[in-house]
Amino acid sequence: MTQSTGAPSPPPPPSPPSPSFLDEVKDAVTPRATLLVIGVVALSLLFIASYVGALHDPRPKDVPFGVVAPQVTAQQTVTRLERLPGDPLDPRVVADEASARAQIMDRSIDGALIVDPAGTTDTLLVATGGGRVLAATLESLVTTLDKSEARTVRTVDVAPADSQDANGLSSFYVTVGWCVGGYLCASIMTISSGATRSTPRRAVIRLVSMAVVALVAGLGGALIVGPVLGALPGNLAALWGLGTLIVFAVGAATLAFQGLFGLAGIGLAILLVVILGNPSAGGALPPPLLPPFWKAIGPALPPGAGTWSARSLAYFEGNDLTASLLVLSAWAVGGVALTLLAAAVRDRRRTPA
Repeated sequence: MTQSTGAPSPPPPPSPPSPSFLDEVKDAVTPRATLLVIGVVALSLLFIASYVGALHDPRPKDVPFGVVAPQVTAQQTVTRLERLPGDPLDPRVVADEASARAQIMDRSIDGALIVDPAGTTDTLLVATGGGRVLAATLESLVTTLDKSEARTVRTVDVAPADSQDANGLSSFYVTVGWCVGGYLCASIMTISSGATRSTPRRAVIRLVSMAVVALVAGLGGALIVGPVLGALPGNLAALWGLGTLIVFAVGAATLAFQGLFGLAGIGLAILLVVILGNPSAGGALPPPLLPPFWKAIGPALPPGAGTWSARSLAYFEGNDLTASLLVLSAWAVGGVALTLLAAAVRDRRRTPA
């Protein structure tokens, strides 16, 4: 039989107090999470403001427009077009119909009116490949003007959009897809390993990987809109090259933003490419129908440069590509340079003297 020693047993350790609701809120709502939520809300509001602001009230403004007619009649017609309310057209005299067609194909003008002084029927040249909305707007303007003078208009489509390319938007949609692929792939590469762990070697690996992704995505997009769906005509190899350049340019720029600003760089990429780039790209509304601000910034951003290039390849025999390709190349080269520079600076800060 066991005898008791008489010593009292030690009291059990006190259980830790349960966290209060306020403590749990403090743990969940950190300053970092709060800033991220505020940033997301701001981006969503900017998204609404940009798309509605750019696209809610399309009005033509200074659309390059040719006039073909005998000298006196041509100048009278130009004067009449210049006096239209709101300055929708920027008319200029063109020597003949062949020159007007060539300038439309060169993308120097968006349409032309061929006046027949001996009759009552004029001919309007348009290019639905550059956007059906713009072609319809020109037709409406000229028809109203001629009707007031008891004349009629016959419309001729110089560069018609493909029958499978509804409203001429396939070039815009494939460009948007390439841009989305560029910044999402770049974001995933960085987030998966942590933006702060970037080194020059890792930056090179990411850029090489981005180039491989661009080649695959460029080919995939070109095949989908070309042979698979038949939505966009044009040379497959040229469209593949364009897609590769777009994906890599956006991806390299996103890597650069992340290298410079960390996680906030993703938001900056979305701001430039999606919120500012897509509404100003000339997809839903061609550039002459956009408000001045959006018309001005569109050509300098990847979606605008890509959409213009894709339409040129599909419908305008590859004309007027140089400026857009230079813009995309600048984004690509600048993205590579800043990505490597940011990684080198960060690596130097981590290395002890």
